[in-house]
Parts: sequence; structure tokens; C-alpha cells
Amino acid sequence: MQIPLSVGQKLMSDGIRYEESSDSVTLTNQTRVLHFKIGELDATMNRKPFTLHFAAQRKDGEVYLPFAPLKELFGFQAETDAKTGIVTLLVPNQAIQRAKIPNTSKNSAKLRDGPDKSHPIVDDLQPGTALRLWGESNGWYRAQTASGEVGYVAKKDAVLLTIENIPSAATETSKPFVAWKAVGKRINLTWEAVYDVNPNPAKIGELTGINVVSPTWFELTDGIGNIRSKADASYSEWYHSKGVQVWGLFSNGFEPERTHQALAFYESRQTMIRQMLAYANAFHLQGINLDFENVKTEDKDELVQLVRELTPLAHEQNLVVSIDVTPKSNSELWSVFLDRARLAQSVDFMMLMAYDEHWAASQVAGSVASMSWVEDCIRRVLEEDGVPARKLILGVPLYTRMWTEKPDGKGGVKVTSKTMSMDAVNKLIAAKKLIPALVDDSSQRYVEFQDGNTTQKIWIEDAASIEARMQLAKKYDLAGAATWSRFFASPDIWGVVDRALQSRP
Repeated sequence: MQIPLSVGQKLMSDGIRYEESSDSVTLTNQTRVLHFKIGELDATMNRKPFTLHFAAQRKDGEVYLPFAPLKELFGFQAETDAKTGIVTLLVPNQAIQRAKIPNTSKNSAKLRDGPDKSHPIVDDLQPGTALRLWGESNGWYRAQTASGEVGYVAKKDAVLLTIENIPSAATETSKPFVAWKAVGKRINLTWEAVYDVNPNPAKIGELTGINVVSPTWFELTDGIGNIRSKADASYSEWYHSKGVQVWGLFSNGFEPERTHQALAFYESRQTMIRQMLAYANAFHLQGINLDFENVKTEDKDELVQLVRELTPLAHEQNLVVSIDVTPKSNSELWSVFLDRARLAQSVDFMMLMAYDEHWAASQVAGSVASMSWVEDCIRRVLEEDGVPARKLILGVPLYTRMWTEKPDGKGGVKVTSKTMSMDAVNKLIAAKKLIPALVDDSSQRYVEFQDGNTTQKIWIEDAASIEARMQLAKKYDLAGAATWSRFFASPDIWGVVDRALQSRP
């Protein structure tokens, strides 16, 4: 049996992808990635050779998929009526209303082509005729007979029976992947920004409470999927000795054209995946953190596909898969390309980078992340995109910006900014003997001072603001917090994060 590709895609959405350039189909579920070309029996299942019993075919311009792999991966069921030849496809976890024409009916009911009496009669439904109902419209049920005929029957002519529940797809024989095994502990991750040489972790000092580090080690270098590595085995070994997991960060280099090319094809996506899995094995990683930014909106589906193809293979290596996402906005390259709802279906965790409310080039001075803005960012991702709280990790800034406002000579003000670490801000406040004041709408302290003809403004990140952010993570019962980046923190912050994040409730 074969079914049209369009029908399969309508039923399974992201689970079935056709790629015209290679004339191939990729099927993905939570544990498997099956790839095959039209007209060929040779395929791969999770990168291993796999043979199909029947090949996909093209007939009259339409691609038809063999039914067996759809049944195996997705649990499709099919019923074929011997007389009419009509095939009815049933999808796992469907709930279908059963009905019938009452036995007490004196006359047959009419199955019509549309939802009123003006439409032609499709079939005469005798008393006792069983029906499946697929919807209703203006006093009519959209109904299907046992022979597969579909039409509309007046609601007054049918009585409702039980709900038919289509069984779930067959469960895997292996145990399901568990992303976070530290029961009762929230994830406390910090990113290590590695620009050139890896730091010596022994000289960093105690990172109290940190249970995951994510060094920025891997970067896409071209459009065919090659990756540059700055990974350091000694770095991984040192943190493993402390019981800390290492989730290597893989970035697209924030270059949209390169990213567009690498995401576009199954072969280049697999090149990225193969390399990342090899690096993860070589450097004994426990996770992969994807950081794709500055991406064309047209590549939204391709990024989802990369994640769907990566996650099952990463789980085979016992690797956690997470992805960094920006807060929701209308920015094409920084937000709109992220389909958070669909990405959350595949990844284990999603880091919400809740910072840069006022970015470096902003023409208005302001907080990097005011508390009201951060809370709104959290709520929107949870409520609008349906991302489960158990998967969402709050991204927290450990840096701030000093804003310089200078008269532009035209009656206005020119605004520039400089990124500062916590220690740098503390030294500046002490040197100038400034007295910070609490800003009510941001739950942050604030200072400003004059320097010649300029005004300097700082919304401060310190123990109080960081604790407030941890309280937001707890308020919404999130999976944890991730801080950007370790370099910007003052030593006292780690204990604050640990106490606030892990305390109950």
C-alpha cells in the first residue's frame, strides 16, 4: 500500500519532509530518522543501512510513500474496504466519535455531499448503519460509513455512541531518554565564552552550585556544514572531576547566508550532525547547545528539521539537546525565524535569552533586562507557544552597559554604550563614590553621573537583581537558569544563584 506524500504531511506535519533537490524523503520521530530516495529501496535508519520492502514512487507528478515505514515510525493504521477500495487512515491517539442511524428509524437517512438538503445524495443509510463522525456544520455531521463513503448526515437522524480511541504508536523496546537525571535539582548552567584560548578552569575559582558549563566551542564555517572546533579535552576532564556536565555550544556564527546554505540540504545538515556527534564523543560531552542567531525567516522550517534530525541521534549517544532562543519580537533575523513551539517538540531544553531589552546599539539608554520585561518574555513563550515550563531555562545576564548620553549639537542626544562586568561596575561606583538608587520598575539599582558634557547611566546587575531573576525562574517552575557569561560575574554571585535557584519552594 502507498499513500500520497501530501496526505502523509497533512497528518504528520514535521514528521515527513520531502526534499526536491535530492528527490528524497526524511521521516523523523522522537527516536528515529529514516531517509530514502524516491524509487530506491536502499535507505538509512539513524545513519545505519536500512532496506525498504517497497520504494517510494512518483505517479502523475505526485510522490507516493510506502505505508510500512509510516506504520512503524508513526503508528498509522489503514482500513481498506474490499468492495469500494476506499482506504481510511487512522492516526495514533485520535479520538473518533462513533454514531449510528437508530434501529427504530422508519426510513433510511440520507448521506449527502454537503451540509444541507440541496446537495446530492451519496448513499442511503439504513437503520442500524454504523458511522464515524469527523466534524459537524450547521446541524449536520460529517460522517463516514463502514465502506469508507464520506458525506453529511442530519444531526437529527443519528445518535451518538462511544468514543473510539486509536491506540498510540508502538512503544520502543529501549528505555526512553532522560535528559536531566539530577532529580530535585534545577539546571544551573553558565556559558563560557571562548574567543581564542580556553581558560584554565583551575584558575577560575569556585563556581558554587553550577552543575552545567557550556563552552562556546563549535562554529559553522561554510555552507556545506563544516564545523570549526576550539574544544579542549582537559577543560572537560576538569569539570567532570567536579561532577559538572559539559554541554558544548554549537553556533552558526550568526552569518545568515552561510546558515541558509547549510540548512537547506539533508547532506549538509547531516555533515553538521556527524561532526557534532563525533566532537561530543571525542571530548566526552553530555550535551549539545545550539545557538543559531541572525537567521533568515525563510529558514524557519529548515532549522526545525535540523533539530528533528539531530535529537534522535544525539539521544542514542546519551546527549542532551538544547537550543537558545531570543524573546519574541518582530525582528526578522533575530526572533521571527524561531518557531519555538515546534522546536520545543524535539529539544530537551530551551534557553530563553532574556536580555538585550536595550541592546548595544540602542538609541535609548535602559536596562539590559528589566524584571517586568523578563517576566513578560517568559509568559509569552509559555502561553503563546506552549513551551512546557519543564523544558524552559531562563537566560540571565551577568553583564550590564554603561550608557553615554552626549548632546549632538542639534538639540538632541547621541547615545552610545559600553559593556561592563559586575566587578568593573563595582570599582567604578567605589571610585566615584556613587550611591545607587533602586529603580522600582526594573527591580534593579541605578546610578548616573556627569562626566564633562556627558551623562553616564548604569542599570546595575548585582546579587539583588540576580536573585530576583532566580525567583522568576521559580515562580514559573522553570527547568533552571543559564547565565551569560561566566566572565562577567563577580565571585559572590554563584552562591546567590545556587541558594535562590535550588531553595524550595
